[in-house]
Amino acid sequence: MTLQTLYTQLLELRLPAFRQALQDQQSNSQYSELAFEERLSLLVEQECTQRRENRIRRNLHAANFPMQASLEELEISPVRGLERRIILDLAQSLWISSRQNLIILGPTGSGKSFLACSFGTAAARNGFTVRYHRTSRLLHTLSQVRIDGSLSNLLRSLARIQLLVLDDWMRDPLTLQNAQDILEVLDDRFGHSATLIASQVPITEWHHRIPDPTLADAILDRLVHNAHRIELKGESQRKLRAIRSMPNS
Repeated sequence: MTLQTLYTQLLELRLPAFRQALQDQQSNSQYSELAFEERLSLLVEQECTQRRENRIRRNLHAANFPMQASLEELEISPVRGLERRIILDLAQSLWISSRQNLIILGPTGSGKSFLACSFGTAAARNGFTVRYHRTSRLLHTLSQVRIDGSLSNLLRSLARIQLLVLDDWMRDPLTLQNAQDILEVLDDRFGHSATLIASQVPITEWHHRIPDPTLADAILDRLVHNAHRIELKGESQRKLRAIRSMPNS
């Protein structure tokens, strides 16, 4: 078998990184000093690394985050309600593996969306599928697909996502149908996957914002009792950034 035939077969087997690494080895005489097993190990490692990086890129693209955010950029300070130990622990995404939830609370401008996207980015990097939704837009979409008959397809799609991020939770008034839709989504996910909630509304107010008390009990039961919580504090981050960006007079 010629090398060109081997390269072609590696492409047919969908091993492009393996193929490129083999070409690199062929053009570098230093690799000839290695044992066959060592060279093969390097080829396999290159393919695995490339596939992992490709999966992360796909996960980040599919997540549809509204901003680029990472925990490395986060300003961690107890003044903001952020403890380094807790942030680093949650960054490992073990809570997602354990099918737990995360609730991020705080006033307007405190950085809830940035933090939510940062944890979502960490989850994608750790190999989990993630989807970001503003709650009001997701509820609108659920209403639309009910009309065209594809509601079950969307619910199945949401159920398969390992981390669902719901931003601006409880910001807008809910209808009875909205509450029923939310419960449908959470029912499919409970015990199977993780949900991240970002909200400026305290948990103590969630119940009375849901039109039906029975639905409220069911929704809170599926979200709150197995959830980690972060409560952001301090001044609006938007305001502080605006002040920093102003020219000195």
